Amino acid sequence: QVQLVESGGGLVQAGGSLRLSCAASGSIFSINAMGWYRQAPGKQRELVAAITNGGSSNYVDSVKGRFTISRDNAKNTAFLQMNSLKPEDTAVYYCAADIYQNYADYVQAKHRDYWGQGTQVAVSS
Repeated sequence: QVQLVESGGGLVQAGGSLRLSCAASGSIFSINAMGWYRQAPGKQRELVAAITNGGSSNYVDSVKGRFTISRDNAKNTAFLQMNSLKPEDTAVYYCAADIYQNYADYVQAKHRDYWGQGTQVAVSS
């Protein structure tokens, strides 16, 4: 079993900052990409930022220059530093990770996505 647990959400005023954390635990051999998604009320879930195990990252245009994704491979943890927050950033933020659970799966290229339960981010104007 694999679990992803997010933390760090909350209520902040526009212009403020939050740092989200995502810790993966359980039966994990290797983690490929990790990413942060968000879903606002009435909207589709969107990819906010993603990072490979080599450290390459990409962002949705609306957060470029404000958000930074990082990860600690040794601790199976990803982070999302969110600065200059705007009311339109309000959403539930989900962590996702593409994981090989054991060596046999790794050799066979059998990996799957796991999701956290989400953490609420609310930005007031």
